[in-house]
Amino acid sequence: MDPDRQVLYRDSQPVPITPKAFETLLALVRHSREVVSKEELLKEVWPDSFVEESNLSQNIFLLRKALGDTAENRQYIVTLPGRGYRFAAPVRDVTEQGEALIAQARTRTQIVIEENEAEAKSPLTPLPIARKPGAGRTVLLSMAVVAGMLTVGAFLYIRNRHPSGQAKKDSILVADFVNTTGDPVFDDTLRQGMEVQLEQSPSLSLVSEDRIRQVLELMGKAADTRLTGQIAHEVCARTASYAVLEGSIKHLGGNYVLDLHSVDCLTGENTDDQQVQVARKEDALDAITRMARGFRAHAGESAAALERHDTPLADATTSSLEALKAYSLGWKIAVDQGDEPSIPFFQRAVEIDPRFAMAYASLALMSGSSGSSQLATENITHAYELRDRVSDKERFFITAYYFGRATGNQEKAKQVCDQWARTYPLELLPHSFLAGFIDPVLANYQGAVEEARKAVEISPDGLGYYLLGYASLYLNDLQGAESAVRMATDRKTGQVRMATLRFDLAYLKGDAAGMRHEVELAQAHPETQDWILDRQAFAEASGGRLKDAVKLSRRAVALALQAGRREQAAVFETRAALWQAFLGDPVEARRTAAAALTLADNREVNYGAALALALCGDLAQAEKLANNMEGQYPEDTSVRFSYLPVIRAVIAIQRSKPEQAIDALQDSVPYEMGSPRSSQTAYFGSLYPVFFRGEALLAAHKGEEAANEFQEILSHRGIMVGDPVWALAHIGVARAYALSGEDAKARAEYGEFFALWKNVDPGNHILERAEAEVGNLH
Repeated sequence: MDPDRQVLYRDSQPVPITPKAFETLLALVRHSREVVSKEELLKEVWPDSFVEESNLSQNIFLLRKALGDTAENRQYIVTLPGRGYRFAAPVRDVTEQGEALIAQARTRTQIVIEENEAEAKSPLTPLPIARKPGAGRTVLLSMAVVAGMLTVGAFLYIRNRHPSGQAKKDSILVADFVNTTGDPVFDDTLRQGMEVQLEQSPSLSLVSEDRIRQVLELMGKAADTRLTGQIAHEVCARTASYAVLEGSIKHLGGNYVLDLHSVDCLTGENTDDQQVQVARKEDALDAITRMARGFRAHAGESAAALERHDTPLADATTSSLEALKAYSLGWKIAVDQGDEPSIPFFQRAVEIDPRFAMAYASLALMSGSSGSSQLATENITHAYELRDRVSDKERFFITAYYFGRATGNQEKAKQVCDQWARTYPLELLPHSFLAGFIDPVLANYQGAVEEARKAVEISPDGLGYYLLGYASLYLNDLQGAESAVRMATDRKTGQVRMATLRFDLAYLKGDAAGMRHEVELAQAHPETQDWILDRQAFAEASGGRLKDAVKLSRRAVALALQAGRREQAAVFETRAALWQAFLGDPVEARRTAAAALTLADNREVNYGAALALALCGDLAQAEKLANNMEGQYPEDTSVRFSYLPVIRAVIAIQRSKPEQAIDALQDSVPYEMGSPRSSQTAYFGSLYPVFFRGEALLAAHKGEEAANEFQEILSHRGIMVGDPVWALAHIGVARAYALSGEDAKARAEYGEFFALWKNVDPGNHILERAEAEVGNLH
């Protein structure tokens, strides 16, 4: 470390870290081997300003990343829970002449952090010098929620497989192959095959299609411009990549000759050449495998890595050129036109080769994004059954997606993603999956924040800011969420997908003008219009304005149906039924629940409809739906720990058996503070086990215990955002206080509720009952 210049070096090369991160490291190093409290660090690094503790946590995270610390092996910065941090590595001070000094004077002094023997023998490469922000390889991953919203239902809409946050020497641009054979089967197919092969490397990062399209736009070129010749070289330079791979295929006599050239993006020098000659066009796939293997070896990848992560292309994808051609066209159409138009191409790929695992996985993604959960589940199940016919990286993806969608077992999905991230440290998706839905379902919100930060580091132009924003909201960290919005704005990335986050932030701050602004912006983006309408409906329902909420929800349903998204429309109907049930309109709630069930038959619709029906007293139908879910989804984390306990507790409460309800909710305890699948795909269900335990305790005349449950909800508003149940928790805690004889506290809570419902619909019986209850207080 050079304190004067604020530069951190490794192997004489500067390591890029922010000034505040450097100051944090310097403060820890100056107290090497001592415990430094968070308060002391905040005071030393930000002496003249008040900042949130999350700023310090972010700096510690960045430092650990720069120093190579891992969660399994903290060699440098150690956390002491409740006390602070300690710098654990040996430290010595040297002058420019190398003379050892006492650790006090810092002028013209450098601090040396000594790597221990274990790290010195580590196979990890030195930290690279950053050039410019870059991105990585594209593989469209779709979401059920448009504009990039994370859902368990269809995972993510992420186009980057392993984008690089910094331009490193492992960042590669794969150009389009020049095909002079006259056979169109090679168009796009060979480039797709080369990317599949290179993606198997844990140390290479490919420039993403999104990044390529952005650069082409800046160059004044069409988004579908072929990457050949000078255009490919310019894109390579503008993305600060290390090399561009230029391929070609031509006839030579009766054979096919495939060439691959690696060109340094900075110098223009040719750094590697590969050539393979084959007799049949079907053998071109084997030629791609051999050339990719040759390039990876020339780039310095170890023999051990090549042996472990080098599935032949025919095994990783398909042995059929025609099937691979259809698959390649599917991804091209998905990038250019969207998910739904790509489905016939992936269907064609599996028709040609029924054992094409990744084509099934892609078909599952596109089906889920287009609103068909059942087709998505069926296709990812096919892919999972064929998972031995893919590369290691594709196997991780298929397995994680299978557990996340088909079985819903988020504990297993987490295990897969953790191993995936360790094996492929440049891969974005495992961090996105963990931050976007796995950790929230498992109530690990701090973990979600950390994974979102990793996603931002890997892909600073990707979905990470959206993930970080919502993960921060879960922790009631509005400043952290606002910071994520600002970072996305500064990088001019994801502004459409950030719309719901900005709306929710405005809602939580009581900023009516901010909410209106997002509604106005949505008019120009039809793909988000129904979701912003839906958020408006939430705001109305939370304020007790049920008529306006349902009216807005009906508009959202109509827009979804107009776009052919029946499942999305069913989700909107489901939530409207719940609002009607919670807010006192049982007749309409039954009708709306029935309408939702006719539109779609998935877990979240069944759960919401069953809960609405149970609240309205239709216990037989609610019980039937619950039993069906239990039989169909025995592994699903949300079903087991949230949906079934809640439905059965409500049924027990309706039957005047509160103790039975409390027993039923014991099953939800492990993840009751989590955000189940329904809250991510449909924005309902978070903290419902806590709410209904409070209701059961009230019915059992246990006021003090009930108050604790409702207070738990009120202290975690960021988890529920606009769910009307949060407002109803004020009534719950007020009734609990009244039951315990604490009338003053009860009156205060009723007052909070009345303030929230000051513009409620006339004649609302919930408000009328609350007003009557206040009148009975002493």
